[in-house]
Amino acid sequence: MVHVVAELARVAVVVHGPPAPAVLYCTRMPVTAVPFAGELFVHATETVVVVVPVTCSAVGASEQFGYGILDVKVTVSGTRITDVSVPTLEVAEYTSQQISAQAIALLRSEVLTAQSARIDAVSGATFTSEAYAASLQAALDALHMK
Repeated sequence: MVHVVAELARVAVVVHGPPAPAVLYCTRMPVTAVPFAGELFVHATETVVVVVPVTCSAVGASEQFGYGILDVKVTVSGTRITDVSVPTLEVAEYTSQQISAQAIALLRSEVLTAQSARIDAVSGATFTSEAYAASLQAALDALHMK
């Protein structure tokens, strides 16, 4: 019998059966989602992964780049990145603000498509792109995501 006992980090599952009960914490992608409601009975030799969508967010480290500082906030539901934002963007001049804002919109779109921090830099905004990717990766690391 498998049942969810808590929403710790990503998901906590208790497996009852031979030889003894065990608690499994599934925190890494990729994870196969299994529709789950109530109890699930399996043979002792079967491997079962139960994923309960847990929505959580983290803010990455503030990253200094050539024209300012930024940090990235990522929201994850289950194993999917559902939102990415930049709560802090401080730049010294108006032109840098415009370039960074345009680049951030493109980077956000890439992250949601790629579902990871492995994204291409935006041409003309290399420093912003590198700082964005570094802060994003730090946020994903805090959530134990790839």
